[in-house]
Amino acid sequence: MTAPVTPTQETRFIDACLANPVNAAILARMPSLPLPQGMLVSGCLYQSVWNALCDHPPGHGIRDYDLAYFDDSDLSYEAEDRVIKTCAAAFADLGVEVEVRNQARVHLWFAQKFGAPYPPLSAPQEALERYAALCHAVALAPKASGGVMLYAPFGLDDIFAMIMRPNPDAPAKDGQSYGAKAARAKSVWPRLTIMPWQGKTSGALHATR
Repeated sequence: MTAPVTPTQETRFIDACLANPVNAAILARMPSLPLPQGMLVSGCLYQSVWNALCDHPPGHGIRDYDLAYFDDSDLSYEAEDRVIKTCAAAFADLGVEVEVRNQARVHLWFAQKFGAPYPPLSAPQEALERYAALCHAVALAPKASGGVMLYAPFGLDDIFAMIMRPNPDAPAKDGQSYGAKAARAKSVWPRLTIMPWQGKTSGALHATR
């Protein structure tokens, strides 16, 4: 379904993401925060690449910045809320919305919010394979040795071709959410090609995008 990431693609992707100063600042600060297995995910990354391809400012059209982490040692809401508040203080000067979620506890609230089960995850990168569109499934994580690590289970071809293609295995209730995201993206990046929804007809979209 997808081609492996080439070294050239990886370099271009990371360079475009880090050209967005907000992405760069978040990734630089993550190691000092309580974010085990922390990753910067999805929209703020692929949309930064689209901005580079379209000669837009790096932050053009990016509504928020999603941070995923995985801590199964305490699945309480209170523990996650403490991390959210710590991160809010750490990123307050950036002037953007940073949404932080513990992927280890998504299954505890997902069904109540979206009306569909969500099997527990064993690592944060597993969530990428459940996103509604293949281009959504990207993440960057800081390396202990410096630099960043890329996660892209479906490759990067669609991102660089500016194609939004549905993930056939996404646990989606229907195509409405995909359609709304696609319409909004098309209005911001007119060069984008939208492929029609062909995913599952039961379930619900993942909480981050």
